[in-house]
Order: sequence, then C-alpha cells, then structure tokens
Amino acid sequence: MTFAAIPPPPFEALQLGHMRITLHGLLILVPALIAVAWTVRRWKARGGSGELVVDVAVWALLGGVVGARLYHVATSWSELPDAWWGPFAVWRGGLASWGGLLGGTLAGMLVLRRRGVPVRQFMDAAAPAVLLAYALGRLGNYTNQELFGPPTSLPWGLEVEPAFRPDGYEVYATFQPTFLYELLWEVGVVFVLLAVERRVRPRPPGLFLLFLGGYGLGRVFGELFFRIDPAITIVGLRLNFYVATALVLASGALLARTQRGPRSPDTQTVFNARSHRSGQSISGSRNSPEPLVRRRQT
Repeated sequence: MTFAAIPPPPFEALQLGHMRITLHGLLILVPALIAVAWTVRRWKARGGSGELVVDVAVWALLGGVVGARLYHVATSWSELPDAWWGPFAVWRGGLASWGGLLGGTLAGMLVLRRRGVPVRQFMDAAAPAVLLAYALGRLGNYTNQELFGPPTSLPWGLEVEPAFRPDGYEVYATFQPTFLYELLWEVGVVFVLLAVERRVRPRPPGLFLLFLGGYGLGRVFGELFFRIDPAITIVGLRLNFYVATALVLASGALLARTQRGPRSPDTQTVFNARSHRSGQSISGSRNSPEPLVRRRQT
C-alpha cells in the first residue's frame, strides 16, 4: 500500500428519484456535449452551420456506441455478464475505443456525404474536439475501475477494489493508473493539434490524420506497458497493440500523401454552408452546397 494513492471512486451511480444515472454513462455524455459545442464553434469559423454539427454528432455518437460495443463483444466475450442481456449491458462498461472511433467516423461521414458537405474539412474541424472527448471519457474508465496497469508502489498508484482485480493480482492493492496516463497523453495531443493548425495549416484531412496517429501512438505504449486486463494475444502481444500500430502507420502514410505539393501559406479552405443553416434533417432531401471559397488570413 502506498502512502498516497488515487482512491477508488466513492460511488458508481447517482440516484435521482426512480432514475439511476451511472457515472460511466455521464462521463460519456458530458464529454460528447463539450466536443459538440467546440466543433460548432470551429465549424462556424469556417463558414459552416452549427445545426449540421449537431446532426452529425447525433449519428456519430450512436454509431460510436454501437461500434464500441460490437468491438468489445467480439474481442472480450468472456468478460460479458453471464446472461442473455450480457452483450447489451453497456452500463456495465465495455465500450472499446477502436470500435467507437470506427463506428462514429463512418456514421459521421455518411451524414456529411448525404448532406453534400466536404468531409475532409469537417474532419479537421472536429479532430481536436473528438480527441478531447476521448480524453475526458477516460474518467469513465476510472469510475468502472477497468483501465489500469501492473501493480505499483508509486505515490500516484490507483487503489483497485478486490472485486475488480484480475486473476493473479488479488494480493496487490495499487496499480498503474493507465486511464490517467491516456487522459494526459490525449490532452497533450490536443494541444499539439492546435499548434500544428495555427503554425503549419495542414491540408485537410491532415489534422484528423494527426489525431489518429497521435492517439494510436499513445495506445501502442499503453498496450505494451500499462495493460494487464485479459486480451487476445498474437505472438505474445495484445491484439490492440497491432491495431494501434496499424493505425499509426496508415495515418502516417496518408498524412505524407495528402500533404505533398506546395500550399499557399496565407489562405485557408473554408466551406460556405449557408444552405445548411436551416438545420435540415438527414432524412430530408440533399442540399446543394455552395462551392469552396478562399478566405484570406488576417
């Protein structure tokens, strides 16, 4: 036992009358709302519609939750509750970020294409906000006591209750706070994205690709050194290590390809989306967006 440690969460849910709100669910919803608000601001600065951002966010959140749960069920079946409702028990945790990233991205792209909006520009506008939501969402892992690493005696070790300790680690009380390392890493990458956007102004979707690469790089180290939960392994390495490595390599290759050629340092691509300000639903007819214009930097 360390003299100073991160204590386990004092409670896992709020009881409001007959309504029970889990902290895990709350820490998915609140970061998502923050990401939407920030993306609205960033997309409007590019001449776009805030209503469009909300439309995309609703479908991306639904797609992300479905994708995250499907990935977890496919790769961690043995960890599901032993009941018919086990695969659907998202309130018990088990939302894999890889599946969430894929499902949310695909759902958002579908909405954007049906609305006739430039996908790459929107992806760059959303990238820092989405990554910040991922970072804040790590606090949900803390409340579920589900993202920690090997035992440690460091003063910032995480106290884990016996019921949540993996097999073989029952005698240990404090563990590496993997959730905290990933949170801090991802916040750091958010600042990097903002600095690159301000100083380099990469060609879309350069910022989104940097987000993928930075996020994936953090996961590479996390999977190598700071995870002890059960996982599928290949040649002694966790499956998610290979997924993270593939993401880093793919995003790096795409980034190099999309940033080739000269660029004008004093201009920025802006989407003039006045035709979308009515907030028409995805189920409506497809709008005809106005052409891309160039706005001179001041």
